[in-house]
Amino acid sequence: MKNATVATDSIQARYRQIKDHIVRLINTGELKPKDRVPSEHALVKTFGIARMTANRALKELAEEGYVTRLAGVGTFVAEARPHSDVLKVRNIADEIRARGHEHSALVLTLQEVEAEQWLLDRMQMRPGSSLFHSLILHLEGGSPIQLEDRYVCPTLAPEYLDQDFTKTTPNVYLTRVAPLHSAEHIVRATMPSPQTRKYLKMPANKSCLVIRRRTWTQGRPVSHADLIHPGDAYELTGTMVK
Repeated sequence: MKNATVATDSIQARYRQIKDHIVRLINTGELKPKDRVPSEHALVKTFGIARMTANRALKELAEEGYVTRLAGVGTFVAEARPHSDVLKVRNIADEIRARGHEHSALVLTLQEVEAEQWLLDRMQMRPGSSLFHSLILHLEGGSPIQLEDRYVCPTLAPEYLDQDFTKTTPNVYLTRVAPLHSAEHIVRATMPSPQTRKYLKMPANKSCLVIRRRTWTQGRPVSHADLIHPGDAYELTGTMVK
């Protein structure tokens, strides 16, 4: 039994060594996004390990998002996954450009609507009041990354419907006319509607990640937004400092 335990520990140490080696190459920039990663055969030859050990190392690296494996083609360094800090209200265009990609947007809806009561309650407005509504699809390098479904208080952002949101973003406009004083975030995973799935080009069996964000200025709610992302192509981070 002791010999079996030692053998198991040795195998685990070897595949972790392979993983650490590849992660180090990625972190130092020796391997860049889309670069080919050494194959199982190459790892076996270089490190003197079993093929099963090499396979396990590459499989776990793929599960952790470091590499992408294409059957019959090879293993490649994965591109950085888009992510957002859930504790911050940032401009999505800036996030995308910071990743070295181009931001573009399609304005699907931009109009004044009579809102449902649950939404008026969240916006602390009287029954029968109207809100400005925008539905914008944000793209990163031409691929859809976020569907922004936003309602805005007309009295706090009176020129909202006059903005060209293919050239700027609601975040930029609202920051200018109604500076943020506080924000509330609710994050959940859900199955998207057929229309949302179509906009985000999501397969039928995948869920989406929704950030429900409400922002205030001068003690009044100015905006309520659902920021919807493909769940398997986006991640959230958060840092709290005490």
